[in-house]
Formats: sequence, structure tokens, C-alpha cells
Amino acid sequence: MRVLSGIQPTGRFHWGNYFGAIRQYIDLQSHEQAFFFIADLHALTTIRDRAQLAQLRIDAALDLLALGLDPARATLYFQSDIPEVTELTWMLMTVCPLGLLEKCHAYKDKKAKGLPADAGLFTYPVLMAADILLYDSQIVPVGLDQVQHIEVTRDLAIKFNHLFGEVLVLPEARVLDDSAKVPGTDGEKMSKSYGNTIDVFEAEKPLRKKIMAIKTDSTPVEQPKDPERCAVFTLYKLFATPEQQQALAERYRAGGMGYGEAKQALFEAANACFAPARARRAELAAQPERVQQILAEGAARARAKAREVLDRAANACGLTRWSGASR
Repeated sequence: MRVLSGIQPTGRFHWGNYFGAIRQYIDLQSHEQAFFFIADLHALTTIRDRAQLAQLRIDAALDLLALGLDPARATLYFQSDIPEVTELTWMLMTVCPLGLLEKCHAYKDKKAKGLPADAGLFTYPVLMAADILLYDSQIVPVGLDQVQHIEVTRDLAIKFNHLFGEVLVLPEARVLDDSAKVPGTDGEKMSKSYGNTIDVFEAEKPLRKKIMAIKTDSTPVEQPKDPERCAVFTLYKLFATPEQQQALAERYRAGGMGYGEAKQALFEAANACFAPARARRAELAAQPERVQQILAEGAARARAKAREVLDRAANACGLTRWSGASR
């Protein structure tokens, strides 16, 4: 079973990214043929600063490797290192109805808000479809908000296959487990767009400062508190054992505990959880040649599969690949 997923390098990864997606990527590499890519071409729709994007690409690679993505079991690569993806994107564009793209939520949302939407955003789902179809992907782990794009991918594959034969594999979405809701520092969903994130690799001092600033209610110290209505406790559950969760919940309900005590418990649990990954990241950052080699080897493996699928698609629609032609 081949699994594929990508993640945009539009900012440093935060707790929501880790618990909502990255942790599950790591689990999937244990029993699947896994392709994971850093979607830097997609990031161009939002980041127009060369130095910023260049740094975020490297940060994304370091973060994923430090968090447990194993290049011996999974293929990690930059999307932009696979030129075949843009060629397949064009083939898919030629069979893609405009109406299909006009229904996609990212474009519709911007248009509804009166914000400028460029052609990159409008055709984003086609590039995403090419990302998926180029590797004969069977399983695509996505958040609930991305299921529509998998449906678009399937629609395009069905249309292409109807016109040119059974060429492209139809993928299935695997909706990532969102049972672990990750609130931000303001109690809303943790998101870069809300400015309420806590980064996975936050240094200890700013980590503690952000945790201590998490929004709580004004219940006096002496009064009992409901842990299930507190963002601090919701976050603590992501890191703590069931026994630790029960113990802190009892402190909430007993009264006599200020939120500062719960925040300190969260800080200690989070800091300990990511300490090994921080150490691995520092080690990797000190070996840039090693990271470059991992990405180069990942791109080579990805391109081998991509060329196979692209040649199949090209031959099917009449763009015959002559023997010995360089691509």
C-alpha cells in the first residue's frame, strides 16, 4: 500500500501540525510504502520572500527528520525537485472543467471575502492532484478540510482514464484523526492565521512565556474548576499519561489550585516530550550535508516513480516517449 502526503513550509510547525498530522505520518511509515514531500511549490501562493521560503524549506526538513521521519523507511523530498509534477499538472489541466475549480473552498473563501485570488490559488487543486497521482498513491492522509481536494483528484483521474484508458490510480482519502483537538493560546483552534500557535521547537524560555499566557477564565483560586472546559488541560492531555491526566483533573475539581499550577505542569510535560527531538534537530542542523543527501536521495527515488507514471500518462494521450529521449 502506497501512502503519500505533503506539508507546506509556510511557517514553523506548531503543536497543531504535530498532533493533527505529523505524528500520524510517523506512524504510517511503519507499515506502508510512504512518500512525504515538502510542498514548496504550493507555498509560492502565499510566500513571496526568497530568503524566508528558502529557510522555511530547510526548517521543515529538519523538523520532520527530528520528529521521527526515517529516510530508511519513507521517502522525503522537496516538491520542486520533481519537475515531472508540473508536466502532469498541465496534462490534468487540459481535462479539468473550470466549474470544478470554482467550487473549491480555498478559492471560494477568498473570493467571498473580496481578497485577491491569483491563478496559482485557483489551480492549486490540480497541482495537488498531480502530486498524488504521480506516485500511484493509494492512501492520502488529509485533514477534513482537504477531503474536497482528494475528491477533485479522483474526478480528474476518472476523466483522464475515461479519455485515455486506465492510466491513473484512484486514491482514497484517509482522514487524519482529529479527536485530539489542539486549542491555541487564545482557546481557539491553533492556527498560524490566528497567531495563537506554540511551535514544536520553541526554546524553553519563550515556550514557558507562551504557555503562561494561555487564556483562562477568572475563577478564583479557591473554587473548583472544570478541567474539560480549560484549554490548558486540553493541551496537557496531549502530553500526559492517563494517570497524570486524572491526577491533574482531581486538582482542578478539588479547588485551591490556580491556573498557573496547571500551566506549569503543561510546560514541564511539553518540554520533556520534545526534548529528544530538539536534541536530534540540533545534531542534524550541524550536519547540513547529511540533510542535503537525504533530500537528494529522496528526490531520486521519487523521480524514478514519477517518470514511470508520467511516461505512462504521456504515451496514453499521444505524447510518445521515444527510446533514449532525455527528460
